[in-house]
Amino acid sequence: MEVVVDRCRLVGARLAAVLRGVGVDDFTDHRYYPPRGDDPEMVARYFLVMVAMDHRLSRPGRPYEARVGGEFFHGADLLYRLGMEKYREDPGFFDPRSLRSVTLNDVVGWLSVEGASPPDPGVRVVLLRDLGEKLLALYGGSATRLLSEAGGLLKSLGGGLIDRLKVFRAYEDPVEKKAYLLAKFLERRGLLRVRDPENMEVPVDNHLTRIALRLGLVEPPESMVGKILRGEVFSWEEDVMLRLAVRAAFKLVARSAGFSPFVLDDFLWMFGRKCCPWDKARAVCGSCTPACSRVGGCSSGGCVLKGLCLARARNLYLPEHTYLNTWYY
Repeated sequence: MEVVVDRCRLVGARLAAVLRGVGVDDFTDHRYYPPRGDDPEMVARYFLVMVAMDHRLSRPGRPYEARVGGEFFHGADLLYRLGMEKYREDPGFFDPRSLRSVTLNDVVGWLSVEGASPPDPGVRVVLLRDLGEKLLALYGGSATRLLSEAGGLLKSLGGGLIDRLKVFRAYEDPVEKKAYLLAKFLERRGLLRVRDPENMEVPVDNHLTRIALRLGLVEPPESMVGKILRGEVFSWEEDVMLRLAVRAAFKLVARSAGFSPFVLDDFLWMFGRKCCPWDKARAVCGSCTPACSRVGGCSSGGCVLKGLCLARARNLYLPEHTYLNTWYY
């Protein structure tokens, strides 16, 4: 597995201007996130729980999508929309004392709407109970105490936030996707002031992995490319190897662009959803769609990355690699 350094630098240089023109999300949209001014403990608990649930919501042929309040939501948007419904109606749900005794019916009732339901409610019960039990045992049930004891550090021998989160089953994965996503949310909401920005990383989800492969930022072995094209299931080791390479590649992109990996992730996540989707890239690559234009993915000549895209040059748009049974991403 190789990180193509020169290509990462080129992409970063191209994205520098793009990122300057794209606003930074403050994560206060009332549909998905608690409003400004809410109790910091409640806000920290909300994000800790919601990111723990933020994995594998859709499956092939079974998208996680529905209407709530007359508005259509898909994937993570629906998850956080239902999270805010729960936050407003039953804020005590996010208390660790409630989490440690959550039931299957609780989770199914909360995250199901109009026939949409997450594929692994039993796993989510285990993750929530584990989160509640360990928050109580290690931090007296306080999410803000967890943040305080991390001391503003993401990684440290004394236990930075990313290190401390690994004790929770929901945050144990070696690529640390959920942990860095949580850190991004908390930093943007002013609950975390990062003292070691050199340890920031992008939270590597499926969108970022797909984009990195299509841009040629990482060069997997031919055997791995073959498995992707054939839709064969990756092993745990192959999945981790690929995602860690993607994380390293985007660290270089962020450095070249002059922006933090957290800000870069804002753009990449939306770009993956609206501009370079897993199943429609070839159709939308040649011309801008309104949705892609709104997230900053278009220039006057089309996609902002079209001249650097290996997938476009080769006319080979790799789909996502297959690794479904996980709560890591």
